[in-house]
Amino acid sequence: MLLKSKFKLATAIGIVLSMLSLLVHLFLANYSAGGITRYSLHMDDVLPFGPRPRPRRLWGSLSTLDHLHPYAKPRKIYPAPDYHNGFIYAKIYGGFEKIQSSICDLVAVARLLNATLVIPEIQATTRAKGISSKFKSFSYLYDEDHFISALSSDVAIVRGLPKDLREARKKIKFPTVSPKNSATPEYYVTEVLPKLSKSKVIGIIINGGKCLQSILPATLEEFQRLRCRVAFHALKFRPEIRALGNQIVSRLRVSGRPYLAYHPGLLRDTLAFHGCAELFQDIHTELIQYRRNQMIKRGTVKEQLSVDSVSRKINGSCPLMPEEVGLLLQALGYPSTTIIYLAGSETFGGQRILIPLRAMYANLVDRTSVCSQRELSDLVGPEAPLASDMAHPPPPKTEKELVDEWKRAGPRPRPLPPPPARPYYAHEKVGWYGWIGENDTEPDPSPVEFRRQAHRLLWDALDYFVSVEADAFFPGFHNDGSGWPDYSSLIMGHRLYQTPSGITYRPDRKTISALFENVSDHRYHPPRNWTLAARQHLNNSASVEGIVKSAMLSKPVSFLAHPLPECSCRTPKSPGVQSTKDSHGRLLFGGEEECPDWMVRSLAMVSTKNNEPQNEDYDGDLPEDDSSQDTQQESDRSDMNKSSEQDEEMDPDD
Repeated sequence: MLLKSKFKLATAIGIVLSMLSLLVHLFLANYSAGGITRYSLHMDDVLPFGPRPRPRRLWGSLSTLDHLHPYAKPRKIYPAPDYHNGFIYAKIYGGFEKIQSSICDLVAVARLLNATLVIPEIQATTRAKGISSKFKSFSYLYDEDHFISALSSDVAIVRGLPKDLREARKKIKFPTVSPKNSATPEYYVTEVLPKLSKSKVIGIIINGGKCLQSILPATLEEFQRLRCRVAFHALKFRPEIRALGNQIVSRLRVSGRPYLAYHPGLLRDTLAFHGCAELFQDIHTELIQYRRNQMIKRGTVKEQLSVDSVSRKINGSCPLMPEEVGLLLQALGYPSTTIIYLAGSETFGGQRILIPLRAMYANLVDRTSVCSQRELSDLVGPEAPLASDMAHPPPPKTEKELVDEWKRAGPRPRPLPPPPARPYYAHEKVGWYGWIGENDTEPDPSPVEFRRQAHRLLWDALDYFVSVEADAFFPGFHNDGSGWPDYSSLIMGHRLYQTPSGITYRPDRKTISALFENVSDHRYHPPRNWTLAARQHLNNSASVEGIVKSAMLSKPVSFLAHPLPECSCRTPKSPGVQSTKDSHGRLLFGGEEECPDWMVRSLAMVSTKNNEPQNEDYDGDLPEDDSSQDTQQESDRSDMNKSSEQDEEMDPDD
């Protein structure tokens, strides 16, 4: 009897404890689910006290570029024109990088022709139906008021044509021109200026992202600085984009740690232009080949449809894959806990192609993981609803309709009716690739797709802001040789102007492909000499050597990709830097003028503040990961002087 009572008491106590445990768990679950999770980084590795060390080798400034500072103000006599020959209005087609480059060229052309510039029209926003009425065309991305006021001493800019001229434009009474890619100043003076003087209004249609050649004659050096003032000062994003961009940067640095921005450069048009279809599989290869066939018909591509993508990859004509970028970052010494921000509105291949990089670096984030859906929708603004572009199944037939069909089927005996068509599921129709399983031709963009194109401009602008402010930047594809401005090159040029000493890698894809060919069988366990060779190449690409080599390819295509030496100055006590010129004798690096005295004094004050001791500055190559990283770096230093043959013998995979 006593045993039974003890058993009942124990059971009762167990039930009470279970109920208490259940109540505690319900309370904790309710408390933790009260807000929206806006930040999803892995913070397990954060040090408990003080900021985390920042190794100078990975995040510190480059001392060889500390003497350069942004300075785009006029250096010579540069009076504002006291008359104007007429109005220039423009329509700009293309993505974000083409818009950014075209606006800078338009301002320079307006100054060259002494014309009043009407705020350019961004066609990707004007074609989109039902987007927010708060932001239209130019103001969808940029701050109109700041753009007009910042360039008031350079070019007269108005929001629109006068009323009488606006009516005449609707009746197509004014001439329009569509300049070729990289048109010369002589073209505008001899061909466009007479038409402008006669009609007082002229329209310019820009498709390729460039309406003025990148490198101008020495007599037009001030026009290059004007381009810099437009790109880096006048073209400010609208306040909503800047505010959200600053929030993203602060969230990425919430633990006191730096972050690296990475733009894959995997765009469908780029891959089709360079013939990189075979680097992908299944439906992605077909989509790239279809777009390449369209480019061949338009005359954009002068080659055959099918090319050897592997040879193009070895030649450096294809982007670096995310897996390769992860291996290169490991070779540089970035630990697996590094915060990497994925930039760009489009990554062809989707999340599947990012799996290897995410496996190496778990803190790979983008705007969707750092911002809430509410914040992104607020950036877009209120929009009118549109009908979905997803295919809908046919409505079910009523019993009466089925009976009528049966009666109209003819005399018996009748064959059995065909089975119903296979239903199409949502995942087969979502996105721009759903058509390829049914048709041979790509359908025209729907209103929803036009709206998505406008949204991509916002995401590119937001990621551009975050990438320029990043502590380090790694491009997956730049200097592609297409002759068009590319997204990564614009970011690199902005960083070179704003923070020349910041870490910006400029990898040579041909050299990188050769390195990966040597370790194709054991990429994830390369020999020590391969790691040292990759690290040396990437470190050189971030230095003066990489800047000069990249400028040889980027500056003839886009001045904004390499705004040196026109838009920079050097401190008087800077070390002697040897000037570097291209094959035509034009300066690429060095030869910058000395900074003015007022600027030198302000720089000295800032330098004094920055030289104060801080906890996060370390001279040595401190590890950022666990003890295995520490051991690996020590072995790196101990094996530095060993020969390559000895390194390969020590590798376990050989």
